[in-house]
Amino acid sequence: MVKILVEDDRDLNRYAAMSLRNNGYDVAAAYDGEEALLKLEESKFDLILTDIMMPKMDGFDLAESIRLTDKSTPIIFMTAKDDKSSKMLGYTIGIDDYVTKPFDMDVLIMKINAILRRAKIENDKSLEIGNLKMNTEERSALVDGEEISLTVREFDLLFKLLSYPKKTFTRSALMEEFWDYDSSATSRTVDVYMAKLREKTAKCNGFEILTVHGLGYKAVLK
Repeated sequence: MVKILVEDDRDLNRYAAMSLRNNGYDVAAAYDGEEALLKLEESKFDLILTDIMMPKMDGFDLAESIRLTDKSTPIIFMTAKDDKSSKMLGYTIGIDDYVTKPFDMDVLIMKINAILRRAKIENDKSLEIGNLKMNTEERSALVDGEEISLTVREFDLLFKLLSYPKKTFTRSALMEEFWDYDSSATSRTVDVYMAKLREKTAKCNGFEILTVHGLGYKAVLK
């Protein structure tokens, strides 16, 4: 069972913990940063929810302390601080998401599900969607057990899209990440690669690669 550590004021802590338990999560509560660190020493958690403003140790110091020894456990800030500098500092430290109070608990749970899914993909270095299996260590892509031929760039593009289903990636963002300083690459280059990926994954039954007109591309699960 997925285990989540929740740190916040007692009323919101109880509400968040109850909602998470109702969605099948195992939840432990802490009421300040120092208590949270003690619980992290005692047990392994899959995700940490914390406020910024709290006694003894604020959320920035807590996240920074965690990241000194743990680079991968997802951290979500849920806070009333809505200023740009706080968000930038949080992401610079290494948090995974920033949720501003008041928030919809259903939306928070959707964010948690998405972050945990990405964390599992990163830890396992593999994903399975429908009849497609991909493994980043082996650089393999199998459809119904048979390998499909993908170039390194095609593999990385497909793995990226499928790791963030429903997320739209602009052509410029994809070019920056996968073509880097290749001056010959254009937005048309991205379109050509996506056409090749659609052709090569035509027998995959778990997703579609959709064009978001005027922006870029996204993968949608069936």
